[in-house]
Amino acid sequence: MRILAVDFGEKRIGLAVSDENGEIVVPVGVISRRSDAQAASEVTSAAREREAGLLVVGLPVSPEDGTDSPFAVRARNFARRLAEVSGLPVELHGEALTSHSAEGALREAGFSRDRRRPALDAEAAAGILRDWLSSRPGGNAA
Repeated sequence: MRILAVDFGEKRIGLAVSDENGEIVVPVGVISRRSDAQAASEVTSAAREREAGLLVVGLPVSPEDGTDSPFAVRARNFARRLAEVSGLPVELHGEALTSHSAEGALREAGFSRDRRRPALDAEAAAGILRDWLSSRPGGNAA
C-alpha cells in the first residue's frame, strides 16, 4: 500500500509518498495553503493521484521531551479534516526537527539556498514518512 505523508504548515504543506512495499520514499511536492478546506482538498487529490491508501500527518512535538508543541493542535485539527474529506485513514506521527534535518540534507546534496526553499517542505514530509515506516515492525525505508 502506498502511503502519503504530510508536513503541515500554515503557509506550505509538504508531501512525500512511499512505494507499494514501503521501502522507498520520494518527496513529491508542496501545496500552498490558503485555508484548511482548500489544503485538505488538494492533499486528497494528491493521495488519489498516487493511489495512497493511508495518510500520515506529522505532529509537531518538542525535541526535548516529545510533548506536543503549541502548533500540534492545528496539525491535529487538520488531520481530522483530512480524514473527513479524503475518506482515508489518517495517522499522526510525532515529528521533531524534520525541517531542520531536511535543510541539512538538501544543503549536503548541493542545493543552493534558492533551490532549497521550494524543496524543504517536501523533504520534511519524506523525513516524517521514513521515520513512520522505520517505526513499524520490519520497517526500513530509504
